[in-house]
Amino acid sequence: MSESSANAKGLRVAVVGATGLVGETMLSILAERKFPADKIHALASNRSVGRQVEYGLRSLPVDDLAAFDFSQADIALFSAGADVAREYAPRAAAAGCVVIDNSSGFRYQDDIPLIVPEINGTLLDDLPAGQGAIIANPNCSTIQMLMALQGIQQAVGIARINIATYQSVSGAGRSQLETLARQTASRLSFQNLDTEHNGEVAAFNVQPQIDALQDNGYSREEMKMLWETRKIFADQDIGVNATCVRVPVFFGHAMAIHIETRQAISVTEAGRVTEQTRGVILSADSTDWPTPVTHAAGKDDVYVGRLRKDLSHPNGINLWVVADNIRKGAALNAVQIAEYLLSSGRWPAQSSVSVEAAA
Repeated sequence: MSESSANAKGLRVAVVGATGLVGETMLSILAERKFPADKIHALASNRSVGRQVEYGLRSLPVDDLAAFDFSQADIALFSAGADVAREYAPRAAAAGCVVIDNSSGFRYQDDIPLIVPEINGTLLDDLPAGQGAIIANPNCSTIQMLMALQGIQQAVGIARINIATYQSVSGAGRSQLETLARQTASRLSFQNLDTEHNGEVAAFNVQPQIDALQDNGYSREEMKMLWETRKIFADQDIGVNATCVRVPVFFGHAMAIHIETRQAISVTEAGRVTEQTRGVILSADSTDWPTPVTHAAGKDDVYVGRLRKDLSHPNGINLWVVADNIRKGAALNAVQIAEYLLSSGRWPAQSSVSVEAAA
């Protein structure tokens, strides 16, 4: 199911970072899924005050985050970066608001749940009722990968994940979309590339590092996938070896995933348990393997193809996975967390969203 039930009085929702790619998509998804909101507050920095953002068929004025009273919101969806989240999310929670934060600001705190509703949404049942809280949204690549692997993890356990990601430029924000478009036009016109504002060449190029390098030689994006996988799967022994690459695609991340399972599993059984995960679509059609452009962009599901036995390891399985990084990788997952809270009765006077809809 894709829509929330709205047969009762709605909630007050704040979207922080409403003028960004993810913030705009959060607003769009809230409208699409008929989230039961009586009031939507679109918030951003004071530079954006007075702008209009779309919410379904309506336009909303953008208000100043710094001046907003979070006691006027029941739920706040944050997508404004870690520094902003660290400053304002605790204030919002102290005012009684439930914050769902898309940044990395709180993901690695033991007392903050890191949630993919289809995998570990039941952790939200432990949140104290009637109080504010902070809930973390995982990294887009982690969400996509674990959605694809959840069925196998539950069936036989996974000892090790070796992954190469091919990540679209939208993961770096609107400015990178504009850079790719501008550089592509220049390339096709045989003009020199404009790298004045961004020294990286995005068009027709592949960049083998995303985010800052750590002392161990891995990028922070790669380490996020290890840290977050262990937390979400509640398995501190699982190994994750990632190489994260930026590719000249506007929307949709792709992944080549190679796993080693704790117990043997056939390709047929791996496919069966994979497609049982809500929100995952398995393709066995070799004439229509999923790609970011043809399948993922603008869609809510995670697409899996090229499922096959690893010839180099007795317990090895290979998968190809694509998903829209802005939707399921960020905005949709945050809205689904809010839907889960509704379905579990956190605000029983407002809605009767089903658990199936929330997932």
